[in-house]
Amino acid sequence: MDRTAHARMEFDVDGASELVLSVAVAGGPVQEELTITQDGRAIAAREVLDQHGTRLHVLDVVAGHVSVAYEVQVVGGIPLPPHEPVDLIRYLRPSRYCESDALFPTARSQFAGLAGHALLDAVSSWVGQHLSYVPGSSLPTDGAVRTLLSRQGVCRDYAHLVIALLRALDVPARMASVYAPGLDPMDFHAVAEAWVEGDWYVVDATSLAPRQTLMRIATGRDAADTAFLSNSGGWLSGLELEVGAVADILPRDDISRLAQLA
Repeated sequence: MDRTAHARMEFDVDGASELVLSVAVAGGPVQEELTITQDGRAIAAREVLDQHGTRLHVLDVVAGHVSVAYEVQVVGGIPLPPHEPVDLIRYLRPSRYCESDALFPTARSQFAGLAGHALLDAVSSWVGQHLSYVPGSSLPTDGAVRTLLSRQGVCRDYAHLVIALLRALDVPARMASVYAPGLDPMDFHAVAEAWVEGDWYVVDATSLAPRQTLMRIATGRDAADTAFLSNSGGWLSGLELEVGAVADILPRDDISRLAQLA
């Protein structure tokens, strides 16, 4: 499968800042180009790599207008670093947006007696049926508990609720930000990954894009670890954001089968 993706963003910064971008496809090697300019002048970024292959690009800017453009072509799959045993501890604990301790009674009563693949199917279907996908309906500070109460959200909210429920059931689960060919409306996308049957498998309760086409960008406990842009210092005002992703083949996603990010 050949896949391509791009991201373009424009924003103003009102003072000296350190920006952290998370838009590059994880792992590699891939064919890609990242261009960053401020007021028409090229800016170099420092790449920081984490244990999952997440590639953060860190840059220092002053007050002015910043433009970011990223393009990538992926042919076949992308090998990622091997699984680390500590992941099964880290991704079983409650986190900022995935309050699995608070959802323990709900998870235990709703999914009692299920395990493995059957549990992933049940949690994904339950979240998909009980939430409505409503752009703009959630706040950046909303976690899984508030999402469950409001019964609506976007992809990150769906993923947070899936992750929290699975962790409450003693299943390690984490979030991945991805480029998603076939996604409509097109944007950065967020999915959950769960550790069952000795490996990590994708759980996407939105069912908005074929899981087989997804391209991993970042991996972490929740949205706090996978934001496409963060800053410290000056105030940032976003002006434009464009994301695109296509694949030469859009497979029919059989949600009854396990799938992995590749």
